Amino acid sequence: MPPSFPPSLPGSSLPGSRDSVVAALRAAGCVFAEDEAELILAAARTPDEVSSMVTRRATGVPLELVVGWAEFRGLRITVAPGVFVPRRRTEFLVEQALAHAPDASVVVDLCCGSGAVGAALAAALDGAELHAADIDPAAVRCARHNVAAFAGQVHAGDLFTALPERLRGRVDILAANVPYVPSEEVGLLPAEARDHEPLVALDGGTDGLDVLRRVAAEAPRWLAPGGCVLVETSERQSTAAVDAFTHGGLTARLLTSEELYANVVIGVRA
Repeated sequence: MPPSFPPSLPGSSLPGSRDSVVAALRAAGCVFAEDEAELILAAARTPDEVSSMVTRRATGVPLELVVGWAEFRGLRITVAPGVFVPRRRTEFLVEQALAHAPDASVVVDLCCGSGAVGAALAAALDGAELHAADIDPAAVRCARHNVAAFAGQVHAGDLFTALPERLRGRVDILAANVPYVPSEEVGLLPAEARDHEPLVALDGGTDGLDVLRRVAAEAPRWLAPGGCVLVETSERQSTAAVDAFTHGGLTARLLTSEELYANVVIGVRA
């Protein structure tokens, strides 16, 4: 049972308001109750909204979905129910893409979810042409909001079938944050992901690499000479992921960040 919470709180500027929110979040098991309280109080417009947000958070709704946004590489990314919440470890993928192609002029964010990766790349690459795609209508709607400031275009559809044909052979950076959780392990994920994020953004098939293999097989036809494709994977899957890229005709290698516990495979077209 979530902790009881007063239906009406004092104004959020009063000290007691913050103390009440922190106490309720602590009772719900939130490890960073103080930080979460600050974000909730900043996002809520009325005492009733504070109460509603705390109740949602206490029942296990991810904080990002409670307040409506997630921070990603210095950007405030809008997130909505049913849309994958960007993880901080994915910032490593963005950094590696920029390191390989600092002057990229055409960028694609495949399996874009909220569009966080595409927005972060476009923010760093002033004037780059940005395209994003996802099969989930909720993700497409959310991504359109997040990439609008960069004149990004978001397409609905399954992987490369969603992209305009004119992009073939022109893409400098292809970021594909594909699902990579093996089907039988989805039920082992933390409840925040398992219960509140779309299955299509998590389930990567029997060994978790079904979508990755599809991307690796087709990416070379979309990349410009010297262009790169990057995907996240787990440490356990990394060897098979590199092999899939190599089999697709790409020069592939594994990049890792111990700090962010991130594993990224990059494939480069000759």
